Amino acid sequence: MRVGIIALQHESNTFLPTRTTLEDFRRGVLLKGEPIARHYAPSRHEVGGFLDGLTTERIEAVPIFAAWATPAGTVTTECYQALLEQMLAQLDAAGKFDGLLVAPHGAGVSENEPDMDGHWLTVLRQRVGATIPIICTLDPHANLSPRMVAACDAIIAYRTNPHLDQRARGVEAARLLARTLRGEVKPTQAAAFPPLAINIACQETDAEPARTLMARVEAIRSQRGVLSASALFGFPYADVAEIGSAFVLVTDNDSNGAQKHADELAAWLVDHRHDFVGALPGVDEAVEQATCLDGPVCLLDVGDNVGGGSPGDGTLLAHALHARDVRGFVALFDPEASQRAHHAGAGASMHLDMGGRTDPLHGPPLRATVKVLSLHDGRFTETQARHGGRTSYEMGPTAIVETPSGLTIQLTTRRTPPFSLNQLTSCGVDPAQYQVLVAKGVNAPVAAYKPVCRHLIRVNTPGVTTADMTQLPFRHRRRPMFPFEEI
Repeated sequence: MRVGIIALQHESNTFLPTRTTLEDFRRGVLLKGEPIARHYAPSRHEVGGFLDGLTTERIEAVPIFAAWATPAGTVTTECYQALLEQMLAQLDAAGKFDGLLVAPHGAGVSENEPDMDGHWLTVLRQRVGATIPIICTLDPHANLSPRMVAACDAIIAYRTNPHLDQRARGVEAARLLARTLRGEVKPTQAAAFPPLAINIACQETDAEPARTLMARVEAIRSQRGVLSASALFGFPYADVAEIGSAFVLVTDNDSNGAQKHADELAAWLVDHRHDFVGALPGVDEAVEQATCLDGPVCLLDVGDNVGGGSPGDGTLLAHALHARDVRGFVALFDPEASQRAHHAGAGASMHLDMGGRTDPLHGPPLRATVKVLSLHDGRFTETQARHGGRTSYEMGPTAIVETPSGLTIQLTTRRTPPFSLNQLTSCGVDPAQYQVLVAKGVNAPVAAYKPVCRHLIRVNTPGVTTADMTQLPFRHRRRPMFPFEEI
């Protein structure tokens, strides 16, 4: 038997004015055919799990197309059309298949197709016909749509946030597809779409309230006849009709049972909706807390969450630490400042404007006299299970500078989400030497930073990934929807 593998992944923040282009995918992942296997086989990504699972099941894996770009703004029409055309051309050239394993993100938005993942999955279904089984993995930050559900025989979402189980879910998907092809099971799925959105700060699966929710999902998953059960927290930074939480259940040829279980989970979440609103300290309160605790303390910059598509150059926490002479560390995406530091050279002292270049929402540039401590090419690797499943990273030319107040700043040429502590150590930065480490994320950095930080504090900074989603200018979401309106 032959099984094709396709991945097209983007988490699109529609509140960013900038757009995601084909060049962004070229800088990320844009692969066809066998290079996909070489890229993903050693990774902890679900595509690596697809390959591993199919090998175990003695099924030929046929990598077709893979594309990924760092979370950012809406995907342009031209970019999406080019990606779709390349995908379909590779599919047509690859011959006949017995099944497909596919990996969308679930929160992709393009200018011409707001439900981007639902669209390309539907096109794929139409291309291969109704009889070819398609098993799909999703990020739990997906905004699930009815089109996604209709296009696939089964959907399996990651179970952890931070996402440490991507490869395991890929293996699970391959195993389910193999059982389907052998006629052992007949996947039948149903979904429920409660009218509520979950605060991003309440989505860590090892902490309450998400821990209790995931335990209920696990209890259903273990029941006889249930092949898979998934909770979708939703992605709150996409202004689309599909925004919100959802549940998808896969049973063995029992559509009524699948719908019953999905509805049960949705009803429970509605009943407990006020537990998922969240309340976080602001900048001044969080910095004050951090200076009174045993360090290192990780301040999670929620409003400038790079993994949620934010600019990565927000300076509000950097300003607060600099003003209080706190020995701290912060990474800023600032190609111009990095270039100036490289031109000056290691050991040089210079006046520098850092960060705050995208818009005033995320804070003004930090202006300071700095010493250039070191210069780097920005490449590093991660061997442990970390959010996103990636093993190799590239920040571009990177400079480490320090202010007289003791604030160390990493200036990168590429936006880099803080999923790996090697982002720091590869540049000679020792996390243990700081009172405060700023990580531009919410839950994703926890796996990397928790082993070295005694405390983690999520900070309600303003920005396009603010924790308070009611402050964002939605126009296309469903109404009523909690917490925007009571239900």
